Amino acid sequence: MNKSGHGINYVEANRNNRGGEPMTARPSLSVCIITLDEERDLPRCLRSVDGLASEVVVVDSGSRDRTREIAAAAGAKVVEQAFLGHVKQKQTALELASEEWVLSLDADEWLDKRLRSEIADTLASNPPEEVAGYELNRQPYYLGRWIHHSGWFPEWKLRLVRREHAHWTGFDPHDRLDVRGAIRRLSGHLKHFPHIDLSDHAETINCYTDIIAGHWRPTGILRTIAGMVLEPPLVFVQKFILQGGFRDGVRGFIIAAMTSFYFFLRYAKLWEREHGGGEPGGD
Repeated sequence: MNKSGHGINYVEANRNNRGGEPMTARPSLSVCIITLDEERDLPRCLRSVDGLASEVVVVDSGSRDRTREIAAAAGAKVVEQAFLGHVKQKQTALELASEEWVLSLDADEWLDKRLRSEIADTLASNPPEEVAGYELNRQPYYLGRWIHHSGWFPEWKLRLVRREHAHWTGFDPHDRLDVRGAIRRLSGHLKHFPHIDLSDHAETINCYTDIIAGHWRPTGILRTIAGMVLEPPLVFVQKFILQGGFRDGVRGFIIAAMTSFYFFLRYAKLWEREHGGGEPGGD
């Protein structure tokens, strides 16, 4: 592949034998991470894969903090790429990987010890050819506590894949990995710290609904209003009652409420785009 076709800039290549340390056998594994201003979360993510992968690829879209320096110091191959959207950005990272297996992580995710061992043991045992990927069970940490219900856990994510059998798809900002072949599951948890606080959660909702409203096609005024009126309460019942959010206590209530607001806001912004524009007139 001609990597120059991506319009990217290499900052620093990976050094597999940093500091003259003895080389040890590692799985044929690349770790891919996309970043933007992730100096708070990235070190934890990188520590969880240190020594596990033979290659770490970090695709950065213009961080203004120390993200690139942190990644390069950890031995990652750092690539600068203007943001192409969630799906295309992660596909770019996948195409830059060189190993047979690829583990795709967000900067605010990390492997617990059990999952790390599972990945190492699974790849060392040479998985059957028909197996193209493994799903990992993601568990979020939200407002000071691990979440166990609310539709947020268990949450199985396809993240460990054979590179030649995988591609990113979905609609921004909700991307997903697809593979050609069988999928299995690994034990252990993919830990996740999605939101620092409620303000951060609200900012994410605002950002994501902007993206969604920007590429949605008009659905008709009745469908849009029905979405604003009907979907939020249904989503709240789903999250808080049917998916056990009440068992997460106040956090479960907040998750259900914020998710309901997310559904309301994306329809409200779609209505705004079609009917709410223009500047005020005179007196």
